[in-house]
Amino acid sequence: MKLTARGAIALALIATLAGYVVAALVDLPIVTGVVFVVASLLGVLLVNPRELLSLVVTPPLVFFTATFFVELGRAFGSVSIMQSLALGLYGSLSSGAPWLFAGSAVVLGVAWRRGLRDNVRELREELRAGAEVPRPRQPFVPEPEGYFEPKVYGTPRGDD
Repeated sequence: MKLTARGAIALALIATLAGYVVAALVDLPIVTGVVFVVASLLGVLLVNPRELLSLVVTPPLVFFTATFFVELGRAFGSVSIMQSLALGLYGSLSSGAPWLFAGSAVVLGVAWRRGLRDNVRELREELRAGAEVPRPRQPFVPEPEGYFEPKVYGTPRGDD
């Protein structure tokens, strides 16, 4: 089974959000970090090798997004939403930093072994070639007639 980079990112995000829920239920904050690292590892193992470059940069974004949504939900119950959100993000991101670094390192290490080096080499060659690399052009397909015009139903009335 292979995933696209988007699928692997979605897997890590959903698993991290679920990790936050489980951590709140069992009152054990370490659960979130462990789930994040395992989900990141699973994502990098299941992603198509040609999409490793896209995936390897996303663990910090996934962790921040999950933390933001959780802290935003917690902040809605307080008097000052912005202050509660800011303090909650600061505390959660500070305590989750070791897990974030571990997840990022695991993704980078596994991706490197799975062929990230080749993806980087191909990207460099494309960038060096610049405009010399022919890109396949998509044929021009015009929109159907009247696509952006409002439809008028019926016939106009005559001045009888």
